Amino acid sequence: MGTTVADLKQGQKGIIKEFVDDLLPIKLLELGCLPGNQIELVQVAPLKDPIYINVNGSHIAIRRSTALQIELEIVEDPFL
Repeated sequence: MGTTVADLKQGQKGIIKEFVDDLLPIKLLELGCLPGNQIELVQVAPLKDPIYINVNGSHIAIRRSTALQIELEIVEDPFL
């Protein structure tokens, strides 16, 4: 298993590669959580659940268990 949304650090971005399980909530797919789209980790709640992400300009709160199902390819920031 590769890197998932749950592995990101605040402000880090990744491109969705695939879903570990095909049972991802339909609402997430409607909001743009599709392979090829970019996700940015906005914030993680104090107890590590939920996780706040930015997808296509929409800020979404997802459960950690859901974040573990979304596999990513990390996007390196060229300015760092």
